[in-house]
Amino acid sequence: MFISRRAARMYRRLFKRAGRPAVGPGMWLPSALPMALFLFLPLVALLSWASPEAFIAALRQPAVADAVWLSIQTSFWTTLLAVVFGTPLAYLLARRTFPLKRLMDAFIDLPLVLPPAVAGVALLVTFGRKGLAGPLLEWGGFQIAFTPVAVVMAQLFVAAPLFIRAAVIGFSALERDMEEAALIDGAGEGHVFRRIMFPMARDALLGGAVLTWGRALGEFGATIIFAGNFPGRTQTMPLAIYLGFELDLTVAITLSVILVGVSLLTIVVVRHMLASAD
Repeated sequence: MFISRRAARMYRRLFKRAGRPAVGPGMWLPSALPMALFLFLPLVALLSWASPEAFIAALRQPAVADAVWLSIQTSFWTTLLAVVFGTPLAYLLARRTFPLKRLMDAFIDLPLVLPPAVAGVALLVTFGRKGLAGPLLEWGGFQIAFTPVAVVMAQLFVAAPLFIRAAVIGFSALERDMEEAALIDGAGEGHVFRRIMFPMARDALLGGAVLTWGRALGEFGATIIFAGNFPGRTQTMPLAIYLGFELDLTVAITLSVILVGVSLLTIVVVRHMLASAD
């Protein structure tokens, strides 16, 4: 005990004299480099494959322009629906207690770990012509499968849980004293939510919305099964990339570069929001 205390005092004096030591990568750099290169090099190769002239020429093709425009439209509606209908659900999970809450919470996270193809099959056997709700939809004159609506539904199924989970975390972090004090003063629950809870959880909600948009923009598996791959109708950018490998590699690379840029922008925006929240 005497030796350890003496050693501790000696080290403290040395650190005070020398200042805080600089900690470099040391022995960890060689062992960390292979994985870093494995994750980095394919993206660099993709970005450097096509020339700017070929990139612009591919963007001018009608099929590429249609895929980009459809992806922008569907991902926008997907994000909007996730925010409008996911926010009440997230608030319920974060601030209230009710039977089967844990089961509901687990089912919300399930699409995040399901293979996208399984999600597409599940949507097809639910909303397809011969699915669970198919006869009712057909009686009402609606057809969902293999339409642009199916694209939005496929994106929503796999991407909305990202927003809901982020919103749950944001709402759960708020102090209950503020909510209870406002309710005691006579404010209604809707007023408390609009004036207090929603503004304070805004950064988490925005971050979740950005993640949802990015995930919806890159959705492939559920979309191709539930909505098909029809150019100008249900062919989004990921589906056009899939088809481009058979018809035109330049188109596939062009759309891949766009999605990489969007994904990178999504990460930067979300991290900036998290840093601002801290």
